[in-house]
Amino acid sequence: MSIRVVVADDQDLVRTGLVMILDAQPDLEVVGEAADGLEALEVATRLRPDVLLVDIWMPGLDGV
Repeated sequence: MSIRVVVADDQDLVRTGLVMILDAQPDLEVVGEAADGLEALEVATRLRPDVLLVDIWMPGLDGV
């Protein structure tokens, strides 16, 4: 059983890189992505991941 992860970062390149790194791990599954804090909240509510990896500073709502 893999750990379900949602990645939230406002920088596309950073988010893409994190997804690539996490997807390469056999016990992790990236189930969603978000480009801002409000989208992260919506995606996390809908998908119910085990882990929500959130950037500290993002537009709308941040990880702090």
